[in-house]
Amino acid sequence: MKTQNFGYKKLYIDGQLIDAASGEKQDVICPATGESIAQIAEAGKADALKALEAAQKGFKYWSKLSLAERTEWMLKLRSAILEKEHELRNAMVHEMGKTYAGAYEDIEAITNALSWYPDAMKNLREEQIPDYEGTHTHKMISKPAGVAVAYLAWNFPILNVGFKLGPALASGCSIIIKPSEMSPLSAYMIGEIAHSINFPAGVINILAGTVSEVAQTLTTSKIPAVITMIGSTTTGQKVIAESTTSIKKLGMELGGNAPFIVFEDADFDTALNLAVALRFGNSGQVCVAANRILVHTSIYDKFIKAYVEKVSKLKVGFGTKENEDVFMGPVVSKKDRDRMFDLIEDATSKGATLEYGGKIPDYLPETGFWIEPTVVSGITPEMKLFTQETFGPVAGIMSFDTDEEVLALANDTEFGLASYIFTNNHKRIEHFTEELEFGEIQINGVKYAIYLPHGGIKNSGIGHDCSHLALDDYLVKKRVSTAKM
Repeated sequence: MKTQNFGYKKLYIDGQLIDAASGEKQDVICPATGESIAQIAEAGKADALKALEAAQKGFKYWSKLSLAERTEWMLKLRSAILEKEHELRNAMVHEMGKTYAGAYEDIEAITNALSWYPDAMKNLREEQIPDYEGTHTHKMISKPAGVAVAYLAWNFPILNVGFKLGPALASGCSIIIKPSEMSPLSAYMIGEIAHSINFPAGVINILAGTVSEVAQTLTTSKIPAVITMIGSTTTGQKVIAESTTSIKKLGMELGGNAPFIVFEDADFDTALNLAVALRFGNSGQVCVAANRILVHTSIYDKFIKAYVEKVSKLKVGFGTKENEDVFMGPVVSKKDRDRMFDLIEDATSKGATLEYGGKIPDYLPETGFWIEPTVVSGITPEMKLFTQETFGPVAGIMSFDTDEEVLALANDTEFGLASYIFTNNHKRIEHFTEELEFGEIQINGVKYAIYLPHGGIKNSGIGHDCSHLALDDYLVKKRVSTAKM
C-alpha cells in the first residue's frame, strides 16, 4: 500500500506562509499505514497572538469592502480551490482515511459555501418595525460582528472549513481557522491556495497547535467577537467556559446520538440502504450518523439478516482514486479503533450479539488503524452503544414494540442533533415531528445541502451551520430609529 508524501506545510497568517515562531513541526500520520505523509508547522502561543492581531487588522479592511468586492474575492478563492481539487481530495484520503469519492463532498461543500453565501447576504432584508404613535421610523440593520475564531473537527477537513469560511467572509468578518491536529493537511493547503491568489492579508488565518498553546490563547483573548466550532460536546463546554473573558457570540455544532427508527410500514429497502450508508459512510465518523438503529419487532429479524448481508459486502481499503470500489477506509487513529473494540466488548458482555465484524482485517497493513464494519444486535439503554456517540463503523441495533416506547428510547439521550424516521403513517409522522427532541428530523429519506439549516438542540449545540441561519453567528443587529420631521 503506497502512500504519497505531501512535504512541509506552513502556517497562513496575515497573508503570508510562515514557520511557527518556535520552529516546531508536527508529523501528519496516514491512518491507512501509520506512516508520516507530511509535516506541518505547529503553532504556539506566539503564533496565535500574531493571528489575532492580523485578523483584527484584516477585519478593519474586509468589513469596509462592499459585498460585491467581497464576493469577487470569494469566487476567486473558489476557482483556485477547484483547480486544486485532485490534490485536496488526495490529501484528505491520506490524512484521515476518507475515500477519494467521499472527499468530493468536502470540495462540493466549500465551493458551494463560497458562492452561495454572497447571495444569501444579498437577500437579507432590513427589518422594518412599525411605530404605533406615528412619530418615528424604525429599522434593523445587520453589520459584521468582528474577528471570528473557528475550531474544526477532523472528520470533514475541508467541508468544515467551508461551513465557516462561507458565512464569515460573506458577512464581512475576518476568521482564524484552527483545524484539528488529526487532519490539518488539507486546511493548510487552503492557506496555500489563498496565498497564491493574494487574498487580502489577515482576513483568513490558518494554524494548528495544541489546546494549551493555541486554543486557550484564542478563546481567552478579548479580540474575537465570534467563536464557532464543530466538535464534541465536552470540548464545546470547555470553550464556552473559557470564552467568558469577554462577551462573544457562540456557534456550536457538537455531539450527536441519532436515532434511526424503522417502523413496520416503512419502505424496507430505502430504510435498509440508508441505515447502511448513514452508519458506515466516512467509516462512521459523522456527527449525523445513524447511531442507534431502532427496528419494529415485526420486521426486526428480517432487517438484521438483510443488514448483515449488505454490510458484509462493503469493501474496506485505502480509498485512493484508483480504488473506486472501496466504500470504507480506516478510522482516524489507534485510540479511536481501540474505542470501537471497547464499545463492542461492553455491549456483548451485557447481552448483545455480535452479528458481523469486530475484527482487524488481516489483508490490510498491520500498522494502519483498520477495523471491519461491525454489526451488534440486541443493544439496550445500559450499553455504551446506546448512550455514547459511536463515531466509528459499529452499528448498534435494537427492537421496539410500540410508538411511545420507541419515542422514549429515541429521546433518551443528552444529545439532540439529527434523527431519522421511516413510516408511511401520517398521524405518526405528525406526532413524532412534534415530540422528537432533535434539531433535525428527516422522514423517509435524507438530504443535506448548503441551503438547509444544520444544527442541534440540548447538548448538541447552539446556532446553525449551513443556510441563511449561519449568518446570524457573524452578524450583529443595530436598531435605527429616526424621528419624523
